Amino acid sequence: MASLFYGRVLLRNNSEQDALDTEAELSRRLDNRLLLLFFGSAACPQCQAFAPVLRDFFVRLTDEFYVLRAAQLALVYVSQDRTEAQQELFLRDMPEKWLFLPFEDDLRRDLGRQFHVERLPAVVVLKPSGDVLTRDATAEIQRLGPACFANWQEASELLDRNFLPPEDLDDPAPRSLTEPLRRCKYRVERSPRGARGAREEEEHSAEGAPGDLF
Repeated sequence: MASLFYGRVLLRNNSEQDALDTEAELSRRLDNRLLLLFFGSAACPQCQAFAPVLRDFFVRLTDEFYVLRAAQLALVYVSQDRTEAQQELFLRDMPEKWLFLPFEDDLRRDLGRQFHVERLPAVVVLKPSGDVLTRDATAEIQRLGPACFANWQEASELLDRNFLPPEDLDDPAPRSLTEPLRRCKYRVERSPRGARGAREEEEHSAEGAPGDLF
């Protein structure tokens, strides 16, 4: 999935607008996830009406306040705004985990043609393989809300990352309430001191710590 943006820069919608500009960073954020390409514009009234719905949909699937572990979901805002100021205005109240293309990147337009986007707003849902799962999920999101993610997950044969190490170093998975008891019950003797023993002790200690497009 990250290959769609190789050679490009994606920005994170936080105050620093952190850039993902290496293949490793893009892979960590986009691979083995369902990817939503959100085509919208601040000048589009329908987009303005849909944006809060999409924001709530995304937050309820990815914010640990609502879920035990964030869903394997990423979103890239593919701005169709006429000015950079419009783009910034549209993103101002959107989640920090949203990604977006720099305004000067022509890929914003190219993706619209590649995925045959004809009206705004549009949400193209891509499988981890890069295949199109849904050409426009706006109506489905409005109708079903977060429940439609389970349908997409099943249809895309998404690999459950609960069997994998955590992917987001800045978004660690919350610990189970029973973890301290389990850790105490299955405590093991520490290795003898030395390079390996000191390293393992350190690790052990850290572990506890619609409108017209054109």
